[in-house]
Amino acid sequence: MDDPKNSAQRKASFGATMKAVFWSFFGIRKKSDYEKDAQQLNPVHVIIAGVIGALIFIGTLLLIVKSVVGK
Repeated sequence: MDDPKNSAQRKASFGATMKAVFWSFFGIRKKSDYEKDAQQLNPVHVIIAGVIGALIFIGTLLLIVKSVVGK
C-alpha cells in the first residue's frame, strides 16, 4: 500500500486530478495515462474529485428528470 507521507509528496494539481476523474467516469483512459496518473495523483484528491464528480452527475440527472417530468 501507499505510505501516507508518500501521497502528500505527489505533484499533480487538483485540476489535473479532476480531469483524470472526469475521463475515468467515461471509461476513456489510455494505459499510459493511467500509469502516469497512478504515480502522480494524490489519493485524497482522487476521492474528493470522485465525490464532486458524483454530485455533479446526480445533479445533472435530477435536472434532466425534472425537465422531462415537468412537461
